[in-house]
Amino acid sequence: MGRIAIFTDDPGWHGKQLRLAFASRGYASEYVSLTECRFTIESGLIPILIPGFEQALPDAVFVRGVPGGSLEEVILYLDILHALKLMHIPVYNDGHAIERSVDKGMTSFLLHNAGLSTPLTWILRNRIDALNIAETELRKGNLLLSKPLFGSQGEGIRRIEKMTDLFWLTSSHGVYYLQRFVHCAGVGFSDNRVFVVNGQAVAAMRRCGKSWLNNVARGAKCERVDLAPEMAELAVKATATLAMDYAGVDIICDREGHYTVIEVNSIPAWKGLESVCDINIADLLTEDLITRCINKNSLKVNSAVS
Repeated sequence: MGRIAIFTDDPGWHGKQLRLAFASRGYASEYVSLTECRFTIESGLIPILIPGFEQALPDAVFVRGVPGGSLEEVILYLDILHALKLMHIPVYNDGHAIERSVDKGMTSFLLHNAGLSTPLTWILRNRIDALNIAETELRKGNLLLSKPLFGSQGEGIRRIEKMTDLFWLTSSHGVYYLQRFVHCAGVGFSDNRVFVVNGQAVAAMRRCGKSWLNNVARGAKCERVDLAPEMAELAVKATATLAMDYAGVDIICDREGHYTVIEVNSIPAWKGLESVCDINIADLLTEDLITRCINKNSLKVNSAVS
């Protein structure tokens, strides 16, 4: 029986779904926190120590969570993911994909550089320049979002609607991330979550927020939505641009009917999506990891040995 390490600090519903899906394919899986992993650079020992895998590294790693912490701690966690890949252990999604998506500034740059529609964005250090940008946008009649460079589930995001809002404009650890607010089509507040696996958009839902924040964790209602070809294509291109095995791509349809990528998530949740779609995401993810990554990796190893 093969063995999979699921990196997470809170397995919850998603961890259980993954474990069941792996078991149905003949793989045992263990939950492991990246905080418990370490490098052991000693002769005769496996250089990466993963609790529960002391005698042999796992057949693959599924990254379900990367803990926060100091810059040094986060770098250590990512270094472990990078090192596993260098040792030919499939990492799903790998460290590079997570780096690109967890950094909102790099995500915005990569999407724009690839020619994909994404909101106007400014990332800078100087407070005076940040205030000038915000004032200019407000005078043009635009609203702004102020976001932490790192963060998820809507934490730390504020909307700048009027000049007096600038009094509390603060940086996130010295960095200002300002983004023009995109008004959605129709009534109220909504955007779309498209789930992409191995270059295919497999499901989508509309998230209808109680306010301008459309995160399910913030109480947004999930609705089934037909996956428009244009939206599917944009989600697939965004996922490929960030070189991800799978992703949850947040796309908004603006008042002119144009689709714009708001965010690309490398560790997306899918419980809300499954509540409105007849699809088992864990099955799709584990099948892709095993057939495309583990089996392909085994062929490479066998070819090298022979």
